[in-house]
Amino acid sequence: MSEVRPCRPQTDRARRRVDAETRLRRLGARNGMMVSVLRAPGIYAGDRLPLARLRRGEPVLCADEDVHTNHIHAEDLAHLACLALFRGRAGRVYNAVDDTCMKMGEYFDFAADFFGLPRPPRLPRRELATRLSPMALSFMSESRRLNNERIRRDLRVRLKYPTVREGFAAALNNSGGNV
Repeated sequence: MSEVRPCRPQTDRARRRVDAETRLRRLGARNGMMVSVLRAPGIYAGDRLPLARLRRGEPVLCADEDVHTNHIHAEDLAHLACLALFRGRAGRVYNAVDDTCMKMGEYFDFAADFFGLPRPPRLPRRELATRLSPMALSFMSESRRLNNERIRRDLRVRLKYPTVREGFAAALNNSGGNV
């Protein structure tokens, strides 16, 4: 999904995010300020991996109810923020995401396999509602695969971690294998 498609937020959290984006863009337009918005879902880094969740055995959605998820390494996000200051276009929204194309359960399975942990159990949404917090469930309520062509074209970025594979490998290498 590109940045030009209309937002259709389904959760209170998403509605607040869209409202904040709209207000910032209007403020910039009214006051002649250059405002760019970076949409950064799924921020991860060596110290922001789902390992504790996997160790606790928290479930994820069953495959037929699973949702798409998007990711960006924290270092790449910081780089994008700097680039947006100098190369971003006024009022532009940018999907700050890498090239990973996975559903959420696949992401947790990938992390479990990569770090030698048990895969999380898969449950239907109605059962997850009794086991996870409302915040955790809200992340499983909206599904979209975001397109990152605009950051590549406008911001001319070359991601250090183009997929979670490279980001996880860096975390494993930097930890000496003790993640």
